Amino acid sequence: MPADRLHLVRHGEVHNPRRVLYGRLPGFGLSADGRRMARQAAEHVHGLQRPIGALVASPLQRTRESAEPFEEMFGIDPYIDERVIEPTNVFEGRRMQQALANPVNWRHLARPAVPSWGEPYERVVSRMLAAMDDAWNRVERGDVVVVSHQLPIWVTHLRIAGEPMKHDPRRRRCALSSVTTFERRGDPATGQRWVETGYAEPATTAGSIDVGAV
Repeated sequence: MPADRLHLVRHGEVHNPRRVLYGRLPGFGLSADGRRMARQAAEHVHGLQRPIGALVASPLQRTRESAEPFEEMFGIDPYIDERVIEPTNVFEGRRMQQALANPVNWRHLARPAVPSWGEPYERVVSRMLAAMDDAWNRVERGDVVVVSHQLPIWVTHLRIAGEPMKHDPRRRRCALSSVTTFERRGDPATGQRWVETGYAEPATTAGSIDVGAV
């Protein structure tokens, strides 16, 4: 038997005093509040009283640190999957407001449906769904936790919900340390599909800095 449920968990707040778009840049770990948020996310999943069969994390520092409370609470070692990593974008290391004030950068905004400033949404969704399928099928029972990033989680939600990929990044429903839950439904012999079954924001995020993704 494969898994029962899969939870896409976003990382906690990142230490980012300059408020830059950190993307895949190294050296951006969790803040003290971010570690608290990550623990609150793990406590939420633990409170569901469901066994965890696998723990997956993006290779970036902030997601590996956000997986640590799950390791402690469930006694399970994570495995790193490059496919659930943050997308690339041309604004890494910059403050978005300053970057957009420079007309040289406007060309990167020409095709927001792609998006023209970074990795295409379709490519992100493709790698996320492949990682989810593999994680789902590699366990014999229990739930799967995948610690990832805002944009990959959000565009995966859009695809599964049958909504367009084009969206306003400021309006994503994917808070720090949020938990988006999915199941696979249907007859395994004739084909199954992903269905979103829940969304939770267990972490206290008031006053947090959340400007690292685009």
